[in-house]
Amino acid sequence: MDMAVQQNSRVADWIRINASTVPNRACFVTDTETYTFREVNGRVNRVASALARLGVGKGDRVALFATDSPQYVETLLACMKLGAVYVPLNFRLATPELQTLLRTAETKVLFFSDRYTDMVRAVDVPGLVATVSYDSDSGDESYEGLVAGGDEAEIDTPVADDELVCLAFTSGTTALPKGVMHSQRMAKHMVMQCIVERRMTSLSFHYSAAPLFHVGGMLYTLAGVARGHTSLVLPAFDAKTVAHWMANRGLDGVFLVPTMIDTLLHEPAVIEGDFSQLGSIGYGAAPMSPALLRRAMDRFHCEFMNMFGAGTEAGLQTVLTPEDHRLALAGQEHLLGSIGKAGMGVDLRLCDPDDTTGLTDVPDGEVGEIVTRSDAVMTGYLDQQEETAKVLVDGWFRGGDMAWRDADGYLYLSGRKKDMIIRGGENIYPVEIEDVLGRYPGVREVAVVGVPDEHWGEVVRAHVILEDGAALDVDAARAYCRTQLAGYKVPALFSVDREFPRNASGKVLKRELRAV
Repeated sequence: MDMAVQQNSRVADWIRINASTVPNRACFVTDTETYTFREVNGRVNRVASALARLGVGKGDRVALFATDSPQYVETLLACMKLGAVYVPLNFRLATPELQTLLRTAETKVLFFSDRYTDMVRAVDVPGLVATVSYDSDSGDESYEGLVAGGDEAEIDTPVADDELVCLAFTSGTTALPKGVMHSQRMAKHMVMQCIVERRMTSLSFHYSAAPLFHVGGMLYTLAGVARGHTSLVLPAFDAKTVAHWMANRGLDGVFLVPTMIDTLLHEPAVIEGDFSQLGSIGYGAAPMSPALLRRAMDRFHCEFMNMFGAGTEAGLQTVLTPEDHRLALAGQEHLLGSIGKAGMGVDLRLCDPDDTTGLTDVPDGEVGEIVTRSDAVMTGYLDQQEETAKVLVDGWFRGGDMAWRDADGYLYLSGRKKDMIIRGGENIYPVEIEDVLGRYPGVREVAVVGVPDEHWGEVVRAHVILEDGAALDVDAARAYCRTQLAGYKVPALFSVDREFPRNASGKVLKRELRAV
């Protein structure tokens, strides 16, 4: 390889480097298999060369619609070696959502799990040259067929730090879904933040319950590739399986959404297990009640870290460190409700949310919008300059999260400027559900809000005003939503209202609906 060609380090270099320095160390572990760094690098090169023969080159879009697996990560790395752009898609999408995102991304090759074969065959995507099944030959190609037919020679495609490596979507069925553009600089910085803030070493054995289509799942796994440590990869979170690995199989670090922690605390293996080898639990992606956090700390007796951020668009923003958690146990219990302080490399401000012309800081103790600047901030939204301009101001990202800062510099969330709902770590945008329910027979008007839930953090509640004489069959309405939306977006609750609270301009006051 002519290293003079490549002036900057690439994410793609990490697997090659560790295949040389720790070739026999486990890179990925599953319930049944182990893949060493040397094996993974060889397979990545084979997949990359096979994709090149399919016509995939620098800048081409490769989508992944699959549950988690080592092969999924190999595909990401193969794309990075080619300079192609990988597009991780939520595997809970409905067929219309899938088609919309594949078309928006201008997908050239689609990798998928067999369980989604019918959906993949149903979509119509201009420019799609091949589908690849991870599990069998149900696509145009099989994954293991690509591996078998590929070449292990190293591939050296120069990719500058400001070039696109990932296109991650924030939502599904809207006319203009937001495709968040991740540069190589952003990807590298987010991974480095992960390694530093989670205090990972080359001997770590880590599991992230966030799926690989989420930034959290992707970054924790790439952190293992970069740091040279072992990552547990499971198809999806299963409480019994994860509890077994935590109690008996040597995991020393995990990342969990609060809902998952709540579920694990009821598992017999957790209730009865010995967690002396467990070093730390990182949590985030959704609100965590102090009561739940206290229960988890009492059971696991390890270090805890609250990792808060706008992962898809701005990476990690704040961290409540293990030391902060210990202060809470020592008497400063209010810290259990804090999201901590700015993370590594993050310049953080609290700004007036109503100032649309610039950024005006608010004083300590006053609620403001979290605004950050770092190398982990996105390039922007794909083909949406106006939407990009709303959230990026001179390099500063304003994502709508509201917080206040105490005299010691700790931040405390105070709701969201936007109406986004977070259910078990999944972001849900009410407009998507409102668009679908607004087409349901008999519905005149609809407003969707998130309401607190002990298990999920928040669940979706749909408020509807019906046409005169109409009645609402809740089960039928849910079934209709499921044909157009991912399951987690389907309303858990319905409320039939005579009218909605509104302001002087006629806008629905969702804060009042939430309080009902």
